[in-house]
Amino acid sequence: MKRVITGIVAGMIVMSLAAVGFAQDKQPQTKCPVMGNKIRRSIYVDYQGKRVFFCCSACLSSWVGNPAKYMKKLVEQGVQLEPVPQEKCPIMGGNINRKLFVDYKGHRVYFCCESCPAKFREDPEKYMKRLDAMAHKKGKYRNPEQWQW
Repeated sequence: MKRVITGIVAGMIVMSLAAVGFAQDKQPQTKCPVMGNKIRRSIYVDYQGKRVFFCCSACLSSWVGNPAKYMKKLVEQGVQLEPVPQEKCPIMGGNINRKLFVDYKGHRVYFCCESCPAKFREDPEKYMKRLDAMAHKKGKYRNPEQWQW
């Protein structure tokens, strides 16, 4: 029995170390998923809750034609995409005020007015799900330099 428990614990330790090693293999995005050139942070698309950067507007247009192809490429390269930054209050839907926030489970949640943080604290999981849904709105494409989609 002692050997079984020791074996289980050793296996769990090995798996934990492997998972930590795998997570460390992820790299921030530095190259365009279409052309492989250096990204310009002013040209991006918000896709499934993640922000993807491009080197030029032509690459952004290529992305729109086949986002799954380029997402697969990013995953294969081990790229860790940035989450979409919060723009709206999860309570009222208004523009956020960066001075009004609550830190919840490692996330900083911003609000539009002084009454919203108290409402958030009543049911934080409900509003975290709402934030997640806001970030995952499909088809939110942006190129601030030239056009708004």
